[in-house]
Amino acid sequence: MAVYQSSQIVMTLKKISESVYVGLCLKIGTPQQVAIRRDTEDVTELLEHKVARTDEYVSMASGSVREGFRLEGSDVDFMYWPINHRVLWDFLQATMYNSHKHSLILCDSSESPPGFTLLWLPMEIAANDVLSACVRMNGALYISSAKYRNIMNTIILPDSIVHGPCSSGTFGTLEYDHAHCFVSDFWPPSASSWIDRCHSWPPSPIVNDIVRSGCHFVPIGHTLGNNADNEWRISFSQAEQKLVYAMNHTQFLTYGLLKLFVKEINKGLSENEKLLCSYHMKTAIFWTIQTNTIAHWCPQRLLAGFWACFKLLLKWVYEGFCPNFFIPENNMFLNKVHGVAQRNLFAKLYGLYEKGIAFLLQSPSISSCIMVVLCNPRLSICTDEHSLISEVVLDEELFNEMRKCVILQTHNLHRCMENLQVVQQLIRSPVPQHQITMLQKLTATILQSTAFYLHQIYCFTSGFNKQMYIADKMSCYMLKLAAKFGSVSDLLYIALYCHKTFRYKEALSVLEMTKVKLAQPGLMYFTHVDPERYTEAVGGQSWSTKMRQAVAHDILFNSNFCYINELTPEQTALESSRPLVIPPFILLHMLEFQCYRHFDPMRAQAALDDLQVLVHHDRGVFVPEPYRDISWEILGICQQMTGNHQAALYSYHQSLTQYPTHKIQSATRQRIQELNSH
Repeated sequence: MAVYQSSQIVMTLKKISESVYVGLCLKIGTPQQVAIRRDTEDVTELLEHKVARTDEYVSMASGSVREGFRLEGSDVDFMYWPINHRVLWDFLQATMYNSHKHSLILCDSSESPPGFTLLWLPMEIAANDVLSACVRMNGALYISSAKYRNIMNTIILPDSIVHGPCSSGTFGTLEYDHAHCFVSDFWPPSASSWIDRCHSWPPSPIVNDIVRSGCHFVPIGHTLGNNADNEWRISFSQAEQKLVYAMNHTQFLTYGLLKLFVKEINKGLSENEKLLCSYHMKTAIFWTIQTNTIAHWCPQRLLAGFWACFKLLLKWVYEGFCPNFFIPENNMFLNKVHGVAQRNLFAKLYGLYEKGIAFLLQSPSISSCIMVVLCNPRLSICTDEHSLISEVVLDEELFNEMRKCVILQTHNLHRCMENLQVVQQLIRSPVPQHQITMLQKLTATILQSTAFYLHQIYCFTSGFNKQMYIADKMSCYMLKLAAKFGSVSDLLYIALYCHKTFRYKEALSVLEMTKVKLAQPGLMYFTHVDPERYTEAVGGQSWSTKMRQAVAHDILFNSNFCYINELTPEQTALESSRPLVIPPFILLHMLEFQCYRHFDPMRAQAALDDLQVLVHHDRGVFVPEPYRDISWEILGICQQMTGNHQAALYSYHQSLTQYPTHKIQSATRQRIQELNSH
C-alpha cells in the first residue's frame, strides 16, 4: 500500500511539473517564441558588428531580454565598447593587433580580488574619452572605472543616472541599463578552471565558442578592494548568453521560475534589503546543470530541477558564499549576505524548504497550474508547443520583435550599401523562415534610407540636371521595391517622398491605397489584431506574405535626414541616433492634410478632422500610449497651419502632458512660445 501511495505521489508530482511547464510556456514563452526573440536580436547585432568602422562603438544586448525573456518589468541591458580598443592579459597577445589601428590596454590583476582587475595603458595611447578618465598610479597610467563611467554617462546619456556599472534611464516606458565597457578577445587566465570543469555541459563546441569570444570589463570596482574607484569587473555576459542558449527549454523555464521566485521573495523590500537577485538564480542553475544534479531535464522533471537549484541556493546562503560560475573564488555574497541579514534570509528560505515544493502554492505566478492538477489528478496534460499557442499569437510575437529590432545605424550612403551587402550574404545562408522575414524587413528599411539619402545629396544641386533625374528615379524605384518587401505601412515612405518632391496628387494616390490596406479588418498592428479576421485573411500563409498583406509597423524617421520639413524641430530635439517613431495612422492623416491643402481646402479640413478624432478619442489601439506625445504634436502642427492657433496651443500643451517618450519638449515649448508671441 505504501509503495502504491509513493508511486501515486511521484506520478502526481510529474503531472504537476508538466502543468507548471505549460503554464510557464504561456507566461514566459514556448520554444518557438523564445527562438524568435533570440534570432531577431542576433541578426540585428550581427549586422551592426559586420559594418562597424574601427572608430565606432559597437553594442551588445545582454541580460534577460537577450536571453529570450519578456517578463513584465524587466529592463533592457546593453553593453557598449570602442571597437578600436582591446584589452590584453599579457604582452605576447599584442602581436595579434596593428598598434596603428588599436589602442592596447593591459590587465593588472596583481592586487585585485578575484573577478576584478586594473586596466593599464602601457603605451599611453587611447581615445580622448579614455585618456580623460585616466589616473597615475606608481608612475603608470590606469583607466579609472569611476571616471570613465561618469564621463560616458555625461556625454552619451546625460539624462540617465549611475546604477552600479551602468547608466540607467527610460526610453518611453522601457527602462534601460547601458554599460560602457572594454572588450578582450582572450579568455581570462583566472577562469581557466571553468574550461576544465566542462565535461558534460556545455558541449565542447559551445565551450570553444565561449573561450574564443573572450570577455568584457565593466566599470565598477570591488567594494572591499584597495582600488574600488579604479578597478574593473570582468564580465562574462556574452558567455552567459551562450550558456542560456545552450539550455533545453525545461532548463530555460526552470531558470524563468527561479527569476519569478526571487522577484516574489523581494516584493515590498527596498533596494538595500534585496539580498538575492536574478544573477544569483542564473548562477544556481548553471552550477546545477553542470554538476548533473538532475539526470534528465524534461517537462516531468521541471519541479525537481527547481528544487535542486533552491537547495543549492539555501546552502550558499547558509555558508555566506555564492561562487561565481566562471571564477569560483569570487564570492558574489561578499559584503552583502552576512551577519543578521544573512541569518534572516536563511531563516526565511529554510521556512520554505520545510514546506517542501508545496511552498510554490503561495506563488501567484504558478499556483493555479498546481491547483488544477491537485483538483483533477487524472487530468491529461499536453506539453506539445504547437497545441499551446495559436498561429496568431506566434505571428504577433514575430512581428512585434521585428518592430523592435529594425533600427539600423545608417550614417551615410556607404553605410546603407554595406548593410545591404551583409543582409544579402545572410539571406543566401541557411536561416530559419522567421529570420528570412526579418531580413526582408531590414532590406526594406535599408532601401528606404538609401532613397532619402540620395534625395538629400542631390536636392541641393542647383537647377535640374541629368544626375538629379537619375537619383530621383532610383529613389522612387527603391521605395517601391521596399514596399514590396516590407509591411503594409511601408507604402507611407513612398507618400512621404512624393510629398517631399511636390508630387502631391501622386502622394494622395498612394495614401488612398494605404488607407484601404490599413482599414482591412484582419490587420495586425502592435498587439491590436482581430484573431478571427486575421486568420481568415492570411492564416496558413508564409510570414513574408502575412507581413506584406496584413501587418502594419510604425514609421521611423532616421535622425540623419529630414523626411518632412514640418517635423524638423522635433527631429532636431531628439537625442542622437534615436528615431522619431510615428504611428502609421497618424502619419497617413497628416500627409493627407499636407497634400490636399495645396489644391483642395475642404478635403484638407476633412483629413484634419480625421486626425483630430483619432488623437482625441483613440484609446491606445491605433495611437499607442508611448507615441501620444508626437501624435498630439503633429495635430498641433496641422492646426497651426490652418491658422487655428487656439486649438494648436491646446494640442501642444497636451503633448507636454504625455509621457515624454521622444523627449521633444524643447521643440514643443518653442512652438508654444512662437504662437504666444503673435
